[in-house]
This record gives sequence, C-alpha cells and structure tokens, in this order.
Amino acid sequence: MLYHLFEYLQEHNIPGAGLFQYISFRASMAIIVSLLISMVFGGRLIKLLQRLQVGESIRDLGLEGQIEKSGTPTMGGLIILGSILIPTLLFAKLDNIYTITMIIATVWLGFIGFIDDYIKVFKKDKKGLSGKFKIIGQVGVGIIVGSLLYFSNDVVVKEKVYLNELTDVEYHLLSLGAFDESIESAIVDLELAESGIGLSDVHPVYNVEYKDIKISNKGKAYVWSESKSTATTIPFIKNNEFDYAWFGLGKYTWIIYILMVIVIVTAVSNGANLTDGLDGLATGTSAIIGVTLAIFAYLSGNAIFADYLNIMYIPDAGELVIFISAFIGAAIGFLWYNSYPAKVFMGDTGSLALGGIIATFAIAIRKELLIPIICGVFLIENVSVMMQVGYFKYTKKKTGEGKRIFLMAPLHHHYQKKGIHEAKIVARFWIIGIMLAVLSIVTLKLR
Repeated sequence: MLYHLFEYLQEHNIPGAGLFQYISFRASMAIIVSLLISMVFGGRLIKLLQRLQVGESIRDLGLEGQIEKSGTPTMGGLIILGSILIPTLLFAKLDNIYTITMIIATVWLGFIGFIDDYIKVFKKDKKGLSGKFKIIGQVGVGIIVGSLLYFSNDVVVKEKVYLNELTDVEYHLLSLGAFDESIESAIVDLELAESGIGLSDVHPVYNVEYKDIKISNKGKAYVWSESKSTATTIPFIKNNEFDYAWFGLGKYTWIIYILMVIVIVTAVSNGANLTDGLDGLATGTSAIIGVTLAIFAYLSGNAIFADYLNIMYIPDAGELVIFISAFIGAAIGFLWYNSYPAKVFMGDTGSLALGGIIATFAIAIRKELLIPIICGVFLIENVSVMMQVGYFKYTKKKTGEGKRIFLMAPLHHHYQKKGIHEAKIVARFWIIGIMLAVLSIVTLKLR
C-alpha cells in the first residue's frame, strides 16, 4: 500500500518519495516492522490466548520436560501470519504476481492450520483436522500456486542470447554504436531508415531493437531474450537448467508442473509440521532458510548479479525479497517467545504456513530442486518418520513383532530419548541448518 502511495507521490515530484523504489529500503522496513509486530503485539496475543485457555494438550511420551509444557498457549502461528502479511501489504508491490502468489499460499495454509488447532483446542479432539482434509487443502494450494506461476503472462525469464556469426552488416551496425544509447544510436537508426533495412532483415532470429544489443566484457554481442519458460535450476550442474517440457507433453506440460508443485508444497509443509516439536526448532530453522531464499531472490531478480553469476534472470522476482524479509522478521520475532522455555507454541497455524511459504517461494524463484539441501532439516525429520513407520510395519509383517530404527521419531525426539537436553538439540539442528544454507549458496558457483 505504501509503495503505491509513494509511487504516486513521486510522480508529483514529492522529495524523498523515490526511496520506496529501492528494494533494499523496503526489505529493511519489512524486517523492522515484522519484528515490532511479533515482539510487541505477540506478548498481548499470548495473554489473550491464556485468558481464553488456548493451551497445548500434551500426551505423556516419556520425554524430559514434556509435562511442564502442558497448558502452554498454542495457535501462536497467528503472530507469525500477522507479522508476515502486514509488512508485505505495506511495503510490497501488490500488483506483482509473485507477491499475490505468496499471500495466497500464506493465508490458505495458515487457515488450514488454524482449523486443525481450533479442533484440537476448542473441540478437545487431539487428532485435529482429518489427515485427508489436510491433504486436500495442500493439494488445493498446490493447484492454485502452480496455475498462477505456469499460466500468468507476468511469470517469465530472461536469458542472455549471444549473436554468434554476425554478418558484415551487423558488424557495421555495431561499429557505428548500435549497441550504445548515445547519439550514435540515432545515427544508426537514421541510416537504417534511409536504407530501408529493419532489424528483422539484419537478424530475424532475435528480432530485437538495436538499443537492446549489448557487448559483453569479452567483446561478444548479446541481447536479453524474454520467454515463458518452465525451466528450473539444477544444483551442482554446469549447464544447470532443467525444463519440465523435457517430458514431451507439449501443451500439457502444465500437468507435470502442477503435480510437481503439489508434491513439493505438501512435502515441505508436512516437514515443517514434523519439525515443530521442540522449543524454537522449526522457527529458527525457518529463519535460516528464509535468509538463504532472500539471497537467491535478490540475485535472481537483479539483471547485473544474474549475469555475473550466470544464473537465470527472473524479472520482478526481486519483489519477493520484501515478502521473505517480513518472513525472516516474523520468525526471529516469534523466537522471542518461542525459544526455550517457550511461552507459546506456533501450532499447525504456524508450521503448515511456514513450510508452505518456503516451498512456494523456492518454486517461484526456480530453486525447487535445491529444497533437499535448503530444507535439509525438514527432510531429515520427514525421512526419519517414514523410515520408522516403514521398518516397524515390515518387521511386524516378517517376524510378528515390530522393531524400530530410532528410539522415537521424528529424529529430534530420538535424541531427547538419549538424554540430550532439548536446547542443545535445537542449537545443533540450527548449526546443521546454517551449514546446509551455506552449501546451498555455494551452488551458485560450484558446478
């Protein structure tokens, strides 16, 4: 909202209004406002939850310090949602397709989590929302996100296309300054107009205007070519792009794309949900992931950095930095109350939303194939549960007695059972998260 207001003021030459054009400024403001909302109003919401007796019902699983947590207010994910959405609405471009997509994913998954928490707390049903309804909700948001990113004409990529094997005419044009925005460009345009030569005659493949032709630092002529693409980034590969069109479905490629989005959103949101078992674990891990995604979004949305790093340039994706900045601020601000010993739990209201936001964001900046690294902690938690359940069922079928790989799943509970204090477990998981974040960023150059 404020962005559009200051854009209007800038058109009327109001001093200082142009400050809102800078992504760095708006991202900084988003973090500050998000932190203030979560830390100041978070305390008030916790008191309200206490008055409403919105407390967590704890099952006795024999874990150290577990019983003491009984009655701790839950549904604190409302703090996170408010701290993300309000700064986004204030500082982001609200007509940007990426901003719209992130807001929809946040609200949708936050609402599913809220219903689950509401059933647990107010209906006294420990099972919460039925698993199939959760899946339906996650599939629904996957379809919406996938459709928006696939079919919207505003979702494009720009690639540097080199003009190889230039003709004598093209070399002549370039020598006259056709790639320059100086007076020489006007001379070239005039000569072309007089000769009746158009760019489609000179280079019909690219059909760009002369002012768009650039010269690289190696002396090669190139243009930025914009296209609707389903390409994404493959980590550690030199020519690191994979196109969903590879499956050969032609105009039906959208089916594969949307299915992939559904799988990713469902997996990551469930991973975040499983990770939310110790004070500050899911929150801190999400903040670390958020910083990583913010770096990727800024670099991918900036033509200069994208060119230097030889990565995919995604126009308008830089606007996502404002959203993810609010996300980071919300997560860190919530840690003020959620770190050990927690005064509030986020519940499914927060955990499902956090995972869904991370998944949607990674897809939007075409880094979804990096999720196993970026979200490595979520992946480990997910896999530990799958291994535990799968092995238990297998051994029970084979021997009649189910056996377990871990003392308890998800993995963080295994270490609790081994007697390690939960604060130490959380700190070590954060360290692993930071290592994975650095590794993810390294993939920009390590191919």
